[in-house]
Amino acid sequence: MHLVALVESEEHVCYRYRLKAFQGLWAAAGYRLSWYRLPRGWWGRWFWDPRLCQADAVILQRKLLPSWAVHRLRRYARFLIYDFDDALWLRDSYAREGLEDRRRRRRFATLVRMCDLVVAGNAFLAAAVRHFAPSTPVVVIPTSVDPSLYPLARHEADLSEGIRLVWIGSRSTLQGLVRFRETLEQIGQAVPGVRLRLICDQPLVLRHLPVDFVPWRAETEAAVLASADIGISWLPMDDWSRGKCGLKVLQYQAAGLPVVANPVGVQAEMVRSGQTGYLVQSSEEWVDAIRVLGQDQELRRQMGRAGRRQVEQHYSVEVASQQWLSALATWLVPLRQAS
Repeated sequence: MHLVALVESEEHVCYRYRLKAFQGLWAAAGYRLSWYRLPRGWWGRWFWDPRLCQADAVILQRKLLPSWAVHRLRRYARFLIYDFDDALWLRDSYAREGLEDRRRRRRFATLVRMCDLVVAGNAFLAAAVRHFAPSTPVVVIPTSVDPSLYPLARHEADLSEGIRLVWIGSRSTLQGLVRFRETLEQIGQAVPGVRLRLICDQPLVLRHLPVDFVPWRAETEAAVLASADIGISWLPMDDWSRGKCGLKVLQYQAAGLPVVANPVGVQAEMVRSGQTGYLVQSSEEWVDAIRVLGQDQELRRQMGRAGRRQVEQHYSVEVASQQWLSALATWLVPLRQAS
């Protein structure tokens, strides 16, 4: 069967992690995946690429289209799937206007009602689909990583340069770290020698916590993560954050790092406090967690290995690929056979 993904670009993070990673495994199961660039203008969305009609299924990723464009796409697609990994019916946590947006809600509701299947990145997102479109089938398939691409952190005893925290993300999510600045400064003041390695496309300067800026590159991110000691992630306590799918936490765990995070959304599921890291809230708890891990090399190693095993068992490309194939076998294959 031929599946076509409508995406912003082949290198968009959502396509790379949530579809492109499965290409080889799907080919072995008889599914061919292609991608087409999503048209930007109204002309391209009125006259969709006629090749879409030849695909067994069209997978639209993330984009909230105007209702007229969805209706036109529906005429081209034999079977329409929507795959998403954010609370797209809302504005993000950092929008000055606040989270609520009527136009986004309307577009999201129209889109999911017109799909044959929706694939959501977590249970919170799936619940929203059931609210807006009770009759549309929805399955939860978490974002996944390929742990074999990540070297394991060595957690060597020599920490003469201090404990190395790491954070990975983009300039859009860096806004969260800016909000978290006060606690980061307290960590820098309370834990001797601690440093933050920032893998991003934009630097950040702190007064009391030295920041080593590493420009993000796909070819080097895994090795840079594995050269750190502790992965950190902080999210605002709101519905936008509850829709996040925890990619950075999965990357830390794939690299064998213990993770310190606040218990928001899927972070509360991915980080098992005391086993793969610590779930903390107050600044004091953050400082204590970093201090404990910084002083215990073996604890860091044990928690890091436990996180890696968790990724391999529940959040790997192989696991997610099989979840997709199961969903397609349940919803797409019977329809194609009947036609």
